[in-house]
Amino acid sequence: MSNDISSEIVALLNDTEMPSKPSRTTSKRKLEKQETEEFLKPEAPWATVNLLIKKFQPITKFFSDTHTTEVFYDTSYYKKALNGEGESAQRLHVLLSKYLPCKDVTDRTVYRQQLTTAYWEFIKNLAPKMCNKDTNSIKHMVLRYGIVLPSLSTPEQKEMFSKAIIENTSNEPVYYLDEWFHDICAGHISLSTTDEAPRSKKSTSTDDSARLTQLQAKNAGKLQNAENMFTMQESQRAMLEAELKSRIDILCDHPVIPAYDPHKAAYSESQKKLIPEIIEKLHTLAKNNKEIESTFREFQSAHEIHNSLSQKISNSANVPALSQSDLTTEFQTIRQMAKMTCGRRGNQFPIFTREFFHCIASETGFRENVISILTWIESIDPEAFCRVHKKSKNRIVPFVILLPTYGNLGFCWEPFDRYNRITSRGRIVIPMYPKNLKNAILMAVADLRWQVAKEKASYYWMEEGLTGQYYHYYSSRKLKGEIKNYFIQDYIIWMTKECNGIQKLDKEVRAVFWRNMPFADNIKNELRQRNIVYQELYQKDLNRAASDGY
Repeated sequence: MSNDISSEIVALLNDTEMPSKPSRTTSKRKLEKQETEEFLKPEAPWATVNLLIKKFQPITKFFSDTHTTEVFYDTSYYKKALNGEGESAQRLHVLLSKYLPCKDVTDRTVYRQQLTTAYWEFIKNLAPKMCNKDTNSIKHMVLRYGIVLPSLSTPEQKEMFSKAIIENTSNEPVYYLDEWFHDICAGHISLSTTDEAPRSKKSTSTDDSARLTQLQAKNAGKLQNAENMFTMQESQRAMLEAELKSRIDILCDHPVIPAYDPHKAAYSESQKKLIPEIIEKLHTLAKNNKEIESTFREFQSAHEIHNSLSQKISNSANVPALSQSDLTTEFQTIRQMAKMTCGRRGNQFPIFTREFFHCIASETGFRENVISILTWIESIDPEAFCRVHKKSKNRIVPFVILLPTYGNLGFCWEPFDRYNRITSRGRIVIPMYPKNLKNAILMAVADLRWQVAKEKASYYWMEEGLTGQYYHYYSSRKLKGEIKNYFIQDYIIWMTKECNGIQKLDKEVRAVFWRNMPFADNIKNELRQRNIVYQELYQKDLNRAASDGY
């Protein structure tokens, strides 16, 4: 097995060796590779993170020109939505029949609370059916948008939902609720982390299978990171070799001495200056070669472990499947997420109705709108989704769960998988019908940034890195309340005001953010020309770079 891997890697190394003649062809290939990487997109929303992808693909179409579905105009929509769901559907129907015609404010409030509970019981029965291909598309729309009764929406709203793009053409990990349960049931995505997860006793063989799966998840991060490092070091070697060859070509070019043909001239002054440069390049290449050898050993080891674990899992008699209790746990987690998007005093009503929906199409949490805002965030804060491992920045977009709630609070549920801290995706939650979609997404990204930085600093989170520096500001100002909430609000100001040169943050906070969450280079250059405050911060960056990043 290892011999096969070695031969593949040797072939790869041989392919990357650059022949002396076609140096221009090599540069052309390199440019072509860079151009193709520009258009990379994920294989699937649940697929392993591709560390070569550096940005979101631009959204060219937010809505279809024609209807993507006609279900909202189906006169039997309500009947089909509730059909086959048993007592939970019957209870939901009875309460809706009482709630809709009710005029008394007190009674209406009571019915609304009862409807909330009844709706979630109904969804509990509906969620496991998302993996079934025969499930009616209307049931998918109920789970996706919270639309139980289309007559509760205006004609314009019906038209908007009918033209919403259904399929995930971008393959970005941005999920509607029906898609989330589908991939959870299919085993593509692991269960969300919970504080308490009571597990029933299982057989030893099942426990062994689960343990092997966990080990494979841990090793996956090491394997992917090693492969990414290996690719980067190969690219660096190719660049160094190209530069070395160009300098050697110049060094070896000797013009004929006039009147002394065929004798050639000695090195010119410019050629003499190339000799120490060439020696330096050779030293750098030698160092790069050591790194490649070390990374390859790590990559090969992780690859062999991966193959071994895969073989053991496939040979296992009891491959762990998602049980009903696991699905119930995930459902309860989703319900908790929905509550958190609304907050204690928010509107917890889960059914779509024109009474509570006040968004325009571009401010509604459709997948395309969310990806567009995430793209905007990354254009200002290019390291928003980056995690550092062994001095290498890995861009890892989290799973984004879109919940059909009227809440205004986006948040991070988990910064990464507990079994794979290197390359696993975190999970952020976005309400679909907030007052301000951009702010809700900014809150979630800020929460993600805070949790990733805190986990990285571990026990020293109050002393080191982003969280440590911000905590110093928080404690020096003797602020009260949860520190993370202050950070989130400051991050929103950072992304909406400070990036445009509008100074709203305290000087200390601005300095912390400038160093730990830097703007894109074009924004930094523009800001330093606008105001001396940003010029000073920019100069400090240059000073740190000159003093080896002190």
